[in-house]
Amino acid sequence: MPEIAHANAAENAQLRAALAAATEDQLIFDLAAIERGYAALLRELPGIAVRFAMKACPVDEVLDCLAAAGAGFDAASPGEIAQALATGVPADRIHYGNTVKSDRNIAEAHRLGIRDFATDSLADVAAIAEHAPGARVFCRLATTGTGALWGLSRKFGATAADAVQVLEAARAAGLTPAGLSVHVGSQQMTADAWRETFELLADVLVALNRRGILPDHVNLGGGLPASGYLDRRGVPLDPPMDKIFAAIREGMQQLAAVSAAPLDFLMEPGRYLVADHGAIRAHVYRLTVRRQPGPVRGGESQYWLYLSCGKFNGLFEMDQLRYRLEFPSHPDADYVPAVVAGPTCDSDDAYFPDGDPVQVPRAAASGDPVWIFSCGAYATSYMTQGFNGFSPLPYGWIDGEGAAG
Repeated sequence: MPEIAHANAAENAQLRAALAAATEDQLIFDLAAIERGYAALLRELPGIAVRFAMKACPVDEVLDCLAAAGAGFDAASPGEIAQALATGVPADRIHYGNTVKSDRNIAEAHRLGIRDFATDSLADVAAIAEHAPGARVFCRLATTGTGALWGLSRKFGATAADAVQVLEAARAAGLTPAGLSVHVGSQQMTADAWRETFELLADVLVALNRRGILPDHVNLGGGLPASGYLDRRGVPLDPPMDKIFAAIREGMQQLAAVSAAPLDFLMEPGRYLVADHGAIRAHVYRLTVRRQPGPVRGGESQYWLYLSCGKFNGLFEMDQLRYRLEFPSHPDADYVPAVVAGPTCDSDDAYFPDGDPVQVPRAAASGDPVWIFSCGAYATSYMTQGFNGFSPLPYGWIDGEGAAG
């Protein structure tokens, strides 16, 4: 793979050493690798301004690392705005990127110094005009989400025609119609999705320019994929990062050419910057054999491997993808196919119980460590506060010299 494709966590020697040193369950972040990934992104997309999507990893040390490297933040609530400001970044490097917000949310964000707000509806524009007078707004366009593991195509975004109306209303209300934004879908696996989105952006830009509205920036949102996941069959996802970045560079040139005013470009990466640079040290609860009920598998025996970490305390996305598992106590094991599940008494807390099994060591015993890779995105933010009494994972980090914190 080219340089722009991240080395996944399983190939990170420092992270593996930290996992080996851990004697209790925890989530470990490699801050130096996150910083290197940020620098590589800027090399691939010259001129882009990064606003890290905080929801992907609201961990103070990770945010501090990215802020020190020059990133700003995409915040979705006053709570996230306050956490972003605590890193020391100025308010003009933070935007309120959520189109769903109450009057109180808007007023509080404005009080905290935020002047850039996402929107996608006339009602939201009216609320921003009342509670954040004079603010800058950027309108989020709806995309299909085709090609992404999570399409994000229903809850957010305006059609092209509605976006023009929204920004015209913003101008009439005394706001600055400052930009457009998109999101191609989380873990977007195709370059075509980006090309289609740039065509949409170009059409809307031209329509706005004809009405005398001259946006000064385009926010390309998130969607850049991580490279360390497996699909539901256990096959590496292998996103075409070279093609994706080429499509984005070409699209930026396309928009600059059709715009009647100079454009700045922002991007809101989340998963791409952190997923492959976090890993979990978990442990085996039990490997057991169970007979399956029902007309299809009635009487059939199946291995089940129960782990200390599952959907509700670190692996929330296990219903859409697989994480790479490693069993360091069994380097040359005899493997058996098993359903892998978390520790709770919720039947959703399992890797695809009706799908392809995972290969696990036949000799796996209670207490054996298990390393789970590419867990740096959404592991902390999706954790419950103790579902079934199983606590969220504590976390640590390693710096560029391998020192742990």
